[in-house]
Amino acid sequence: MPIAPLSTAERDAALATLPHWTLGSDGLSINRTLVFDDFAQAFGFMARVALVAEKADHHPEWFNVYNRVEIRLTTHDAGGLSQRDVALARAIDTFVAQ
Repeated sequence: MPIAPLSTAERDAALATLPHWTLGSDGLSINRTLVFDDFAQAFGFMARVALVAEKADHHPEWFNVYNRVEIRLTTHDAGGLSQRDVALARAIDTFVAQ
């Protein structure tokens, strides 16, 4: 079953519930940058996200240097944002809030 991309209205509604995420300049992704106290915290965060992402079979594009983690979510199979990205962004946000 193909993965449906979000409509513009669905995308905008989802972003309204994800205040720490921004729409990528391509209009097909959402992005968030996090800064932790040190590398161990950043890497621990990435490990927690990796377990959830693997279980959901939906993997972020991310970049890490020392205490900084940059995340880009998009669904390649949908050609843009999908509900999978919104769900993973929400899961990521719960790890940051802890």
